[in-house]
Amino acid sequence: MKKILVVLLLFTGSISLAQEGVKVDGSKVTVKETAPVWPGCENSEDQKQCFNQKLMQHIKENYKYPRNEAGDFLRGKATIALAINEKGSVVVRSVKGENSQINAAAETMIKKIPKMKPGMRGGKPTSIKYTIPLTL
Repeated sequence: MKKILVVLLLFTGSISLAQEGVKVDGSKVTVKETAPVWPGCENSEDQKQCFNQKLMQHIKENYKYPRNEAGDFLRGKATIALAINEKGSVVVRSVKGENSQINAAAETMIKKIPKMKPGMRGGKPTSIKYTIPLTL
């Protein structure tokens, strides 16, 4: 009777620990990861390319060039570190560049990215980090 109970407990434990997207082959564990999906790219054959195209389109349409005291447009570089969290929302981690006005405009533009389907790791939603260098 004890043997049956032990076998039953082991079987139950192995089922409850199984995860979708995780493959164990001997001592090798493979975890499947998928990137976040931009709205409108769900049915695209190449979701990564679609994501990149939508991001570039978003930048072109939403970046507002700041002006200096003379009224001239400011141009420069900014590096944006962001994450798309488990809920699919964009979280700006940092914006680095030489001009604070350009950094602020870049951060405002990134915060306007629409909510999307989050990235997955092992079948569970996970935060995915990105770094985007921009020359504006």
